[in-house]
Amino acid sequence: MEGIEHRTVEVNGIKMHIAEKGQGPVVLFLHGFPELWYSWRHQILTLSSRGYHAVAPDLRGYGDTDSPISITTYTCFHIVGGIVALIDHLGAKQVFLVAHDWGSIIGWYLCMLRPERVKAYVCLSVPFLPRNPEIRTVDGMRHAYGDDYYICRFREPGEMEAQMAEVGTEYVLKNILTTRKPGPPIFPKGEYGTGFNPDTPNTLPSWLTQEDLAYFVSKFEKTGFTGGLNYYRNLNLNWELTAPWSGGKINVPVKFITGELDMVYTSLNMKEYIHDGGFKEDVPNLEEVIVQKGVAHFNNQETPDEISNHIYDFIKKH
Repeated sequence: MEGIEHRTVEVNGIKMHIAEKGQGPVVLFLHGFPELWYSWRHQILTLSSRGYHAVAPDLRGYGDTDSPISITTYTCFHIVGGIVALIDHLGAKQVFLVAHDWGSIIGWYLCMLRPERVKAYVCLSVPFLPRNPEIRTVDGMRHAYGDDYYICRFREPGEMEAQMAEVGTEYVLKNILTTRKPGPPIFPKGEYGTGFNPDTPNTLPSWLTQEDLAYFVSKFEKTGFTGGLNYYRNLNLNWELTAPWSGGKINVPVKFITGELDMVYTSLNMKEYIHDGGFKEDVPNLEEVIVQKGVAHFNNQETPDEISNHIYDFIKKH
């Protein structure tokens, strides 16, 4: 990870670790669950070499960033507050935003709450999820997929942490990062078991080295998974808090990229929403939708060069 620099900045009452490289307009990368700044290792090197200041934080609750104890300090407002403070700290009026998985959800909230800070948004895996005023987010998911849908299983404080501890940090990370199983992740009853991926391989895929996995494991062994799980535990609270923005449009220019095997793309009626006009209606400046053949959820790591080129091609136009 040659030339990537690390520092800690104070944002919204917490200390946040950021990795950065390069000079020029800021490209801000937001990672997902259960990940770190490190998920963007390839894109940081590529974008910084093309005249951008690439910045990737460990989000609140992850890695070398503080993990507040209280569950309710992981709402969309706390997390977006930290991101806005980071943008201020970087001295940028606007940033190019790139995000994946939970980072994408935070990215949509940032575009909703502070659109003037985002020049353009390259969103991976999770499209805009419009608020349904009739039913709370997790209640809707439980209604669709039952109590063992992974997000429902993540709700109870301490329960999933204990079940993850039974199989160990390395297994959990390997199980999630290597999954190629489309459709909604439904967990075995009462245990983590095979979790997201009944076909967890013995050998890692070519795009994830033993050293890569060891880096993730080293950080999660220190922090545990609670910080990341707390994002899920606030989904219903976020639903309540964002009522004033119900029905609001996202007006930032957007490019959306997903793998065709992605667990999000292949559940919750996402394909219909993305391709049949709903997504474009909610995000009028949605300029491109890319579906990568044969690619799964962690597309920024599985196809790093392709994703870096997609990012560059989009942001250089804006």
